[in-house]
Amino acid sequence: MSEYLMEVNHLKQHFPIYGGVFLRKVGKVYAVDDVSLRVKRGETLGLVGESGCGKTTLGRALIRLYTPTAGEIFFDGNNITHLKQKDLRKYRREMQMMFQDPFESLNSRHTIGQILEEPFVIHKIGNSKQRKKSVASLLERVGLSQSSINLFPHEFSGGQRQRIGIARAIALKPKLIICDEPVSALDVSIQSQILNLLLELQEEMELTVLFIAHDLAVVKNVSDRIAVMYLGKIMELTTSDAIYESPLHPYTQALISAIPVPDPTFHAHKIILEGDVPSPIDPPTGCCFHTRCPAAQEICQVQSPELKPHTTPDHQVACHFAGEINLLKH
Repeated sequence: MSEYLMEVNHLKQHFPIYGGVFLRKVGKVYAVDDVSLRVKRGETLGLVGESGCGKTTLGRALIRLYTPTAGEIFFDGNNITHLKQKDLRKYRREMQMMFQDPFESLNSRHTIGQILEEPFVIHKIGNSKQRKKSVASLLERVGLSQSSINLFPHEFSGGQRQRIGIARAIALKPKLIICDEPVSALDVSIQSQILNLLLELQEEMELTVLFIAHDLAVVKNVSDRIAVMYLGKIMELTTSDAIYESPLHPYTQALISAIPVPDPTFHAHKIILEGDVPSPIDPPTGCCFHTRCPAAQEICQVQSPELKPHTTPDHQVACHFAGEINLLKH
């Protein structure tokens, strides 16, 4: 058995753009553009980056909510890249997703009991009595009372709705859960409760987690490794400790410099990136970050750097000048 539950090779997810009177194809959105990574069994891999960089699209492509434009996705040793929906069904039990907005992801016309029972019905698991017993057990595991069964999503707070989302995600005892910014819509006091619950369930059920977020401070507390994404590409990938102690990519350094420090006497150097994130419809040539990089040189404009190991095999970075630039000390 491989140590990796999921392996992704040169994955691309492009969306066509149609325009004109005859709605001809006039371009495409390069949402995910040549991503390769491997997710170890039982680990939490954090995926961070600015809004619009392709994090959510990558997560949805990995569990085949989208059909990839190019590349390969292997899950538990099996190539699922081009499987049809009928053949994908058996993998759906082992791959689940938690969505950013817990209210939008729950059917407002169904009770919580119906929502949590649905996965068992779809996959034809147990009879009615057994399914109801499983629903009650799920509610208990995520810290909700049995009286919740007959209530509707709008009768719960944001934190409670996210607990329902967690319960639905773990219902079929999956191997992989993709958490798409599961705490960004919640109050800070509730965020820690949800994160602690996820960590407890991961240890108890030996889950593998892909944790998507834009907040590096949150990701560090829950992740074993962190991948930094920008404009559809992975810029840096290493352990959570190494990301903070020795970030190699200028973009990673800029993200770290923006993390607030709860000390009014501490004045950290802030890296201000000029301009806006380029449009994924027309990404820059060469390194996709060169238009905003304070250390960009001529080669960055014409040649795209490859994501490869630097200093250690576990520390990968896509930068022509990795290790030579440290904007945090300027």
